[in-house]
This record gives sequence, C-alpha cells and structure tokens, in this order.
Amino acid sequence: MSDPTPPLPEARPTGLDELLERCRALVATGERRILGIAGTPGAGKSTLCAALIAALDGDAVLVGQDGFHFANQELERLGRRDRKGAPDTFDVDGYVALLGRLARADAPVVHAPVFDRALEESIGSAVPVPAEVPLVITEGNYLLGDGHGWERVREHLHESWFLDVAPDVRHDRLVRRRVSYGHTPRDSADWVREVDEKNAQIVEGSRANADLLLHLTTVL
Repeated sequence: MSDPTPPLPEARPTGLDELLERCRALVATGERRILGIAGTPGAGKSTLCAALIAALDGDAVLVGQDGFHFANQELERLGRRDRKGAPDTFDVDGYVALLGRLARADAPVVHAPVFDRALEESIGSAVPVPAEVPLVITEGNYLLGDGHGWERVREHLHESWFLDVAPDVRHDRLVRRRVSYGHTPRDSADWVREVDEKNAQIVEGSRANADLLLHLTTVL
C-alpha cells in the first residue's frame, strides 16, 4: 500500500510592509538580484507586483513570465491553442536565457517582452531593464515548477515567493478578467473551468519550492 500524499504546506499571513522590507534587503546588497513571485492564475501576482514596483520607486523592474507565451500562430501549429497557459505553451528556453542575462547585468540595457492581454499576444523588447536597476521582479505561474524545462528557472532566482489565494476568489477573478477583455460570461466560465483550473492544480504542486509561502493580508 503506497504512502498517502503529504499535505501541501500552508501559507502564512503576510502584509505588504513585510514584503517591501524583504525587497529592500535584496536591493541593499548592491548587486543585481532577481525575485520570483509565483502563484496560480488569478492569485493576484500582477497586483502585488505593481504595488511593490511603485513603492520601490525606481529600484525595481517587472519582467513577466507571460511575455514568453508562444504566439497564437505557433500554438495553432502545435495543436495547443485551446489550452493556452499550460506549462508547454511557453518559450521556456527563451525565458531562462533572459533571466541569465538579467542576472549577469553585463549589458547597459536588456529588453524583455510583455504580454498584452487585449491582443492575447506578446510584444517583444517592450520592457527596458537598465544594468543599474538592482532588483528584477519576475512573476508567473510556473516559476517554481518542474518539467518542460521550468526547473531551470529557479537557479536564477535569489529569492522566491508563492502567493496563495482561496479557490473561489481565484475563480471569480479569472472569470471577471476574461469578461473584461470581451469574452462572454459563459465562454469565460468555460475557459476558467477547463483551462485555468487545470493549470492551477499544476501550479499548486510547486508551492513547496518557495522560500516564502504567503497569504497577503493587505488589501491592494
């Protein structure tokens, strides 16, 4: 009889002030540092990152994993368009290579792509990262994952956080987000159930790899 699956670690309540202190400690080293913030779709990663970037006032730049979505045309060719956002629908090699360049900080400026949710496509070379900026914050679903090459991301992260969220909150956020980009409520709910929730289960399995497993107590 096989051993039961061990329970996943629980998140601890954490406020924005504590997270800012951790960021400032990374900045204070005087060297380029990369902070990875992972979590399921709809966990609030983008909102948290925006608050951190604003408070750090020029000491940090945001580079998202989502900028490495395969283009829709390529997803069609691969037969993966109907599950965009799954672990094998990203250019993991390109993302890892960029993280390596960002960690070295040996070029005056490195440019990163950004994902445009309205277009549902990535835009290349949209985010300049000057060498003198001490902290790069990168966020995404699979930063702490294994398989499909994602395990290579962790070697470039100086610190990693996993942002926890209640499943019902996540579901409601994801449906509202898709509706806001022009999808019908029914299509949005179907996509969240068939695609986002399946991806969320995969992401949840990586939470034990985080340095900090947090439940945000601050309302952003």
